[in-house]
Amino acid sequence: MTAPDFRHDRPGTPAASWSPTLASIPSVDLPGSRGRVVVVGAHPDDETLGAGGLIHTAAAQGRRVEVVTATAGEGSHPHSPTHPAHRLARVRLTELRRAISLLAPAAAVTCLEVPDGAVAQHEDAVVAALVETIGTDGEDVLLCAPWRGDGHPDHEAMGRAAAIAAHRTDALLWEYPVWLWHWGRPGDLPLERSARLPLAADAVAAKRAAISAHASQVQPLSAAPGDEVLLGPDLLEHVQRDHEVFLAGPDADMGTDTDDALDRVHRERPDPWDVDSAYERRKRAVTLASLPRERYREALEVGCSVGAVAVDLAARCDRLLAVDSSPTAIDLARRRTTGTDGLEVRLARVPDEWPDGRFDLVSVSEIGYFLSPRGLAELVDLCLSSLTDDGHVLLCHWRHQPVGWPLAGPAVHAAFVDAFVGAGGSVLVEHQEPDFLLHVLGRRS
Repeated sequence: MTAPDFRHDRPGTPAASWSPTLASIPSVDLPGSRGRVVVVGAHPDDETLGAGGLIHTAAAQGRRVEVVTATAGEGSHPHSPTHPAHRLARVRLTELRRAISLLAPAAAVTCLEVPDGAVAQHEDAVVAALVETIGTDGEDVLLCAPWRGDGHPDHEAMGRAAAIAAHRTDALLWEYPVWLWHWGRPGDLPLERSARLPLAADAVAAKRAAISAHASQVQPLSAAPGDEVLLGPDLLEHVQRDHEVFLAGPDADMGTDTDDALDRVHRERPDPWDVDSAYERRKRAVTLASLPRERYREALEVGCSVGAVAVDLAARCDRLLAVDSSPTAIDLARRRTTGTDGLEVRLARVPDEWPDGRFDLVSVSEIGYFLSPRGLAELVDLCLSSLTDDGHVLLCHWRHQPVGWPLAGPAVHAAFVDAFVGAGGSVLVEHQEPDFLLHVLGRRS
C-alpha cells in the first residue's frame, strides 16, 4: 500500500457503521463461465486487501489465477531512515510473493515496474500490459482491479487501465475498494453496482495470513520516525471480514467512456497514419485496384479516420457513408472531403451504432484490430447481414500486432473469411505483402 495524504488527517470510518449498508448488498458467487482470474493492483498488498478471499476461492475451485502489480510499492514510506526506495521495493515484492503463495500457491505474480505514485503517467503502458496478459480469450477472464473511485490516484489509474483492458478484450471487470474503507462513509459506496462475495472460513483464514505476510505495511519497519505502521486497525477491521465487496454491476466492465486512445492520436497529430506517405498512397492504389467492379451504388466505410480512403472510394460509388468513432477524426475527415459528391461523413461507434440500410460495398480498413474479439464477431455478422446479394466486403489491415489491443490484422481477416466462406461466399481477391494484407470477399463467386 502507498497511502494517500488523507491517512494522517481523517480517521477511518468504524466498520460497525457500514453494517446496515453492507447487509443490503446482494451476495454473488464467482461467475462460472470465467476459468481465469486476473487480479491487479497498483501496489503489493492491494490485491490481498481487496480481493485476497476471491483469489483463494478461485484457486480452490481450480481456476487459473494471475496477479499483476503495477508498482513495487517503493513509495509507501518516503521518509524511512532505514529503507530507501530500492530496498523497500525488494521487501515488498518478496512479501507479495509470500502472500500470494498463501492464497493461491500456483498463481503467477508479475510486477510491471511502474514508479510508485506515477501509475497515471504510465496508464497506456499498463493497459497494454493487461491486454497482453488477458490475450484473446477475454470471455474466459474475470479481471479484478482497484475501484476507479477509491480516492487514491494510483488505485484510480489502475482501475481505469483495467476498465479499458476489459473493454478491449471482453474480460468481465470487478472492482474492489480499499481506501474507501478509510476515507468513505456508507453513502459513498454505489450500492446499485455493488456485490458481496461471501468467504468460507478457510478463505478468511488464508486472507488474514496473507495480510500478515505484508509485514512492512502492518508492522513498523523500525522504531524510528518515518517507519511507522501504514495499515492501521481501522482499515484492517474492514478487510478481514467474512466477505469482500466488489463493484460488479452491469456496466462495471465497460471502458468505452474512458478509452479515448484513437481520438487522442488524432488530437495529437492531424495525420496520425501519414496518409500522404508513399507507402499509404501505394496501399490505397492497390486497394482501389482490387475492387472487382468499377461502380458501386451504396457503400459504407467503417473507420474512415481522416478521410483519405473515403475520397478515393467516393469516386467509385454513387453514395458512400464513411463512419468513425473519433470526433476529432470526423472533423478532420470532413475538412478533407469537403465538396466530394455523394459522400457523407458521420460519427458512429461500430458495431454498436451500425447504420441502417443495405450496401453493395463495405470497406473495413485498418480498424478491425481496434475492436474486442466479441466486437469483431459482431462486426462480421453485421457486414454479412447488411450486404446486398451481389455485394463485396473490402478488407485491408496492417499485418503486425498493434500495441494495446489483442487482435492483429491476420486474425481480423481470418474471422471475415471464415464467416463468409461458411455462409456460402467466397474470396474474390487476396493480396499479401510483408506489411499489409488485403481481401475482397463476396456472396457469390
